[in-house]
Amino acid sequence: MRDRRGVGRWASPLRVRGGPGWFEQEPTWREAKPSVISDALARAGARPSGNWFVVGASRNIVGGRPYGRTVSGVEVVLWRTRTGDLRAGPGTCPHLGAPLREGKVVCGTLVCHWHGLAIKKESFAGWSPFPVHDDGVLVWVRLDEAGGEVPLEHPVLPARPPAALALDSVFTTVGRCEPQDVVANRLDPWHGSWLHPYSFVDLRVVDTPRGGAQDAFAVEVSFRVAGRLVVPVRAVFTAPEPRTVVMHITEGEGATSVVEAHATPLTPRGHHSPRTVVVEAVVAASDRRGFVLARTAAPVLRPLLRRASARLWRDDLAYAERRWSLRRSGLFPG
Repeated sequence: MRDRRGVGRWASPLRVRGGPGWFEQEPTWREAKPSVISDALARAGARPSGNWFVVGASRNIVGGRPYGRTVSGVEVVLWRTRTGDLRAGPGTCPHLGAPLREGKVVCGTLVCHWHGLAIKKESFAGWSPFPVHDDGVLVWVRLDEAGGEVPLEHPVLPARPPAALALDSVFTTVGRCEPQDVVANRLDPWHGSWLHPYSFVDLRVVDTPRGGAQDAFAVEVSFRVAGRLVVPVRAVFTAPEPRTVVMHITEGEGATSVVEAHATPLTPRGHHSPRTVVVEAVVAASDRRGFVLARTAAPVLRPLLRRASARLWRDDLAYAERRWSLRRSGLFPG
């Protein structure tokens, strides 16, 4: 907002909400047609991933110690060289099967703690490296056998605000379901004000997917700050690949910010008791001058952002796990 002289004037993003309470809001079940959600899920599942899987936050993989993750039943170990480059490969030592995630990184070389076998990036005695990608917020690994698709050189990455202008936070949790159940949850924006009234109010879906370039959900929603104070925004949900749903804030406070939900299977496809890791990356941006101070306080703010993500995913994982349970019992298609 500017005054008549053209001088910038501060405007608060907060609004005082006077709308209905939780039980008085308009039901959304008529709009949340199962066919719309399932069709969007099917289109997401048909998009190529190139066999890339998110394994965790980039900042969690540091020099001196390896990082382990199981992806679709495959043990994976990751570490950094002395120059900070990322390496990845099977998490089982080719000598006698020791867990390489419990080894040490010495001068950029991964050393097994059972017998001292040193592994660099080259293939060695049946051990071969995996392609890996660090996008600055998240780390991805390519597992061609687990993915079963035509490999891509790089993962399908969503658009983000410039790293130098953004504040990022990564939250990780595990649920008893398959990746498609996590994706289906995020492709149902109608549940927001009902399941998460502590975070979202006055949510209205203003556009639904139509396939092709317009395959997105657009919503108008207010983020609850405290009591009746809210911040209204417009956001768009897209699924750029089978295991990812991205929310882009397109209008309002924090425009260009994104929230990425990545679903990585722990267990192999078709497992009788599947486990899926949800990795949610929040990449926030703002053109307000005070946001520069917020970025300098990132170590303090990240735990708060993760706490907010944990509260949402407590309910959203219950949704995803329930969906998987119903599918397993044959009471729900999918």
